Amino acid sequence: MARRRVAVVFGGRSGEHEVSVRSARGVIAALDRERWAPLPLGVTRAGAWLTAAETRAALAGDAAALTEGGAPLATGAALAELAACDAVFPLIHGRYGEDGSLQGLLDLLDLPYAGAGVAASAVGMDKALQKALFTEAGIPVARYVVLHGHEIARDGERARRFVEDEIGYPCFVKPANGGSSIGITRAASREDLGGAFAAALRHDARILAERALGGREIECAVLGNETPEAAAVVGEIAPDRAFYDYESKYAADSRTALHVPARIDGAAAARVRACAERMYRALGCEGYARVDFFVDADGAVTGSEVNTIPGFTSISMFPKLWEASGLAYPDLLTRILDLALARREREAAR
Repeated sequence: MARRRVAVVFGGRSGEHEVSVRSARGVIAALDRERWAPLPLGVTRAGAWLTAAETRAALAGDAAALTEGGAPLATGAALAELAACDAVFPLIHGRYGEDGSLQGLLDLLDLPYAGAGVAASAVGMDKALQKALFTEAGIPVARYVVLHGHEIARDGERARRFVEDEIGYPCFVKPANGGSSIGITRAASREDLGGAFAAALRHDARILAERALGGREIECAVLGNETPEAAAVVGEIAPDRAFYDYESKYAADSRTALHVPARIDGAAAARVRACAERMYRALGCEGYARVDFFVDADGAVTGSEVNTIPGFTSISMFPKLWEASGLAYPDLLTRILDLALARREREAAR
């Protein structure tokens, strides 16, 4: 069987650039070389696309090449290499990669790609739209409100009272669009809200204030197109600080614990898996995604969010959950790419 060329696209302009590079390293190393020929294509922090040769040099040690400038989509050679591939594995986390932008480009190029399509990616990145969709579908989520930057600028005191009246303390304030907990603050009192608003507004013009939930932070991995299937094993995040922020996730000295399987009973785990599949379908996901939850002491399940391009680093939960469920990392990547090819065949037939 001839090997298929797979473009692994990573880096990008969001605050999750470094995480994306780490995810790409993991995927490139693990792809089954008998079936796939990976072509690494890095995107700088300014949005410039590097050729495969430039990207390999960056990964080999010249990391500055991934941070230097350049204009978005100005590198014709890199785009020509992309267009010549058989499939694409998008691994740009956050804006301009996980929000439907890159998926739209790949659709225009008629290239099969791993993961969710344009609409599901866009809604998956927008926490306000995502929660509204889940509420409409009858999926339990934490109570939340949406605020706009211009409203806060016009009357910050009114915005603070609104959060207090509707949500209360403690609450989390976060950008509507974003990932890796960037820009999120846990507010325990009115004194925290001003700084929390400012931190979130540095990343988006719309923000959410969401009631803080107790219980365990649970993650579930899902695969599939029309018939999604949750991994048999669900995992648990035990943060080493007040909440699972960026440092807790990625700092070298982080003492955050990952429990696989999660420390919940079988009935609660089954409810998590069933709800994960519902949330995946409600969003219109295909390919793969990680779905996050809170599970309280009574086993009640509350949906948090769907992550349409979860991390693929050495410590990432998504591959760990499938491995614990009997699907090794290289086989997981092959399954994801096979789903991408199957979706394109289905669309071509239609």
